[in-house]
Amino acid sequence: MATKKFAEGICFRKLFFVFIIGSIFGCYYEMILNLVVHLFCNHEIFWETRSGVLYGPLSVIYGFGAVTMVYLFARKELKWWQIVIFGGLAGGIVELAMGLLQEIFTGTTSWNYSDQFLNIAGKTSPQVMLAWGVICLFFVRIVYPFCSNLIEKIPVKTGEIIFRILLVLVSIDCLLSLSAVVKMNLRHHNVPNFTPYGKFLDTVYDDSRIHRAYPKMFDTN
Repeated sequence: MATKKFAEGICFRKLFFVFIIGSIFGCYYEMILNLVVHLFCNHEIFWETRSGVLYGPLSVIYGFGAVTMVYLFARKELKWWQIVIFGGLAGGIVELAMGLLQEIFTGTTSWNYSDQFLNIAGKTSPQVMLAWGVICLFFVRIVYPFCSNLIEKIPVKTGEIIFRILLVLVSIDCLLSLSAVVKMNLRHHNVPNFTPYGKFLDTVYDDSRIHRAYPKMFDTN
């Protein structure tokens, strides 16, 4: 009788851990890339957060990108150039959608590619999509198989406990982070508080706290 594995195959639990791994990878990728650029251009060490949430090194756009890549490209045999092309398109669509949703619901944006050739609404461009394609190839062919094997080696009971704890903590973090940014936008438009939660957000997560957490974010209104 085969031993039951935790998060076997491509299931919700596996994809959730992929989201966490992709979010952490993306956060540190952005910070290290920013460090290298500053070191090369300005000859100085500059370390700045690139997290997409208030607590923890999670860049959710990379997390969603990683989940999309695994779900679309890890389940079938594709040639490397197919993964680069279709992965780049998928990454570009995810980035475009996330950027537009951020503007619509929070009145802010965290990146702008308007200076790049053939950019789409300043949210993505062929150059950025090519980078997504290369990242997709690296993630699907190298990172995901290794991580998938490690995830499935977690004891089932332990895995369930870790999964449930992380699901609750990450969900609260994402909800709180989104609420704080939306409330900042409402505050800038002089919309009064209607609930104690709004007052709490104004008190604990004022503009200075938000900008410390998201130094690249700026209002679009």
